[in-house]
Amino acid sequence: MIDFKNAEYLKLMEVDPRKGAQQVEGMLIPGEQVIACFKGLRDGVIFTNKRVIAFNVQGITGKKTDYTSLPYKRVQAFSIETAGMVDLDSELHLWFSSVGKVRFEFARGVDVKRLSTYIADDIL
Repeated sequence: MIDFKNAEYLKLMEVDPRKGAQQVEGMLIPGEQVIACFKGLRDGVIFTNKRVIAFNVQGITGKKTDYTSLPYKRVQAFSIETAGMVDLDSELHLWFSSVGKVRFEFARGVDVKRLSTYIADDIL
C-alpha cells in the first residue's frame, strides 16, 4: 500500500480520463466509471464514481506499479484549498477511516470544487 504520510503527490496535472481508464483497465467493477485522472511525473490519482485509485509507478523501468483503492464510503471528512493569487496550486484533503488523512496537491487550473462535488454526492 502507498505510504500517504511520506508519499509526495506534488502538482498533479489533469489528463484525459480515457488515459485513467487505460491505467486501471481490468480493475473497475461493473457500473464504475472514471470521472477524472491526474498525473505527476510517474504517479497519479484516478477518481471514479465509487473510489479514488492512487497509483505509484516503481523501479527504474516503471513496469511495477502499486495501486491503492480508497472507497468513498470510507471517507469521514474532506476539505479543499483553492488556488490563490500567489499560491497557484490547490489541495484536496480526505480523511478515511482506518487510513487517516490523504492529501493531494494539484497544479494550477485544476477545479477542486468539481472534485469535492463528486465526493460529497457520494458520501452525504
